[in-house]
Amino acid sequence: MALIDCPSCNKKISDKAQECPHCQFRVGDASSEDILRKQNLQRYKKQQRIQNHSLLAVLLFVTGFGFMYWGGTQPGELQHNLAILATVIGFLWYVVNRVRLVIIKRFSS
Repeated sequence: MALIDCPSCNKKISDKAQECPHCQFRVGDASSEDILRKQNLQRYKKQQRIQNHSLLAVLLFVTGFGFMYWGGTQPGELQHNLAILATVIGFLWYVVNRVRLVIIKRFSS
């Protein structure tokens, strides 16, 4: 008995199992087309999650940028420093998410 990855949830299951105990995907009855369709759906959902994270990162960046320049604070004040921190974190988070999307698209065939 060997452990394989479930095509639906990517958790370890027995190669003899007819159904995944985690997500109830019928592994035994699934054709290669069903498995491929399920894997494509999982990849699509992951890409959507990363794109949502990218949107949040852009919002954090824009908010920090706005507070930094139009917030009415002077450089060196706590609010100004927090705005700079939010801008930097938003930018870095966005770049990391974009790299993750490129990696998923490049290695997903």
